[in-house]
Amino acid sequence: MATAVPPASTGQRRGVEPLRAGKGYSFLLRKLHSLSGIVPIGAFLIEHILSNFEALKGPAAYAAQVKFLNALPLVRVLEWGFIFLPLAFHALYGVYIALRGKSNVIYYPWAGNWMYMTQRWTGYIAFVYIIQHVLRQRFLGDSLPEHPGMAFHKVQVELANPWMLAVYIIAMIAVCWHFSYGVWLFAAKWGITPGNVARRRFAYVCAVGGILLCGLGLASIYAFVVQYPNAPEDVTPSSQLVHPTINLGAPYLAEMWEAKPAVTAQA
Repeated sequence: MATAVPPASTGQRRGVEPLRAGKGYSFLLRKLHSLSGIVPIGAFLIEHILSNFEALKGPAAYAAQVKFLNALPLVRVLEWGFIFLPLAFHALYGVYIALRGKSNVIYYPWAGNWMYMTQRWTGYIAFVYIIQHVLRQRFLGDSLPEHPGMAFHKVQVELANPWMLAVYIIAMIAVCWHFSYGVWLFAAKWGITPGNVARRRFAYVCAVGGILLCGLGLASIYAFVVQYPNAPEDVTPSSQLVHPTINLGAPYLAEMWEAKPAVTAQA
């Protein structure tokens, strides 16, 4: 009876094994990566787009929304614990996964392969955009948590650059696509949509949701660029200013405020 003879050693060292779900920590990390894209990052994305939609009501309404968010209890703990750190993990580990993968749409031009490639490239776009967006709007220039009345003007100045406007539009489309398809992948991977029929139906739901979110985001950009041009630098009323009965969303809001008359003592 013949016995199997182990192959002779070639003298070469074994390479790094490919990342496999269920081996080592990869399964847990991939599950956390998938979950973090929905909670808390996905929830924050929806909140962020809805908050920016307040820009359609004018600079003062947008400033009020920024002030409300920064007045939440333990806001800095929430900001780092539920936004910055999960976002950093999801982005960095997502780039790691994408770099280890290989697109094969040339040899196998199936819908799933195109979806995978698009998800990967929209992730790259979102990664670069979010870094510059957080740095420029949160940490550089005027501090919006301390000066929420300057929020509208700060975004408007950035969008006044045609290149940055193009970046914002492309990034909005990419982020909404990445999120909506990510929700579909999450439901498939976590067993929420078992079977092809359920996944096909849920794909329509995700597509509609992604289009709706993207429409809200693009409408906000329209408000900053077209609807309220030349917004005042700061719409926060000081103690020396009185607000007349006007629409808070009107352009040139600061120019319409009148100084409170001084009270003089009578002899």
